[in-house]
Amino acid sequence: MKIKQITSQTRRDFTAIYECEHCGNTETRDGYDDEFFHRCVIPAMICVNCQRTADDSYRPLAPKYSENQVV
Repeated sequence: MKIKQITSQTRRDFTAIYECEHCGNTETRDGYDDEFFHRCVIPAMICVNCQRTADDSYRPLAPKYSENQVV
């Protein structure tokens, strides 16, 4: 899965539309805007339609705020 569009964000919590790279299925899910979530959690998300995860070509987005920034 990859982030197609972030629909709302409050501090580091966000809601986004995720899109499967394999079948194009879209899902709305919550997320957390930090390095770990973008690098580890999103690529491990399983698509409910095709049951696949991201492949090696997945490129994570950078967090909106740096790790040491208090929001």
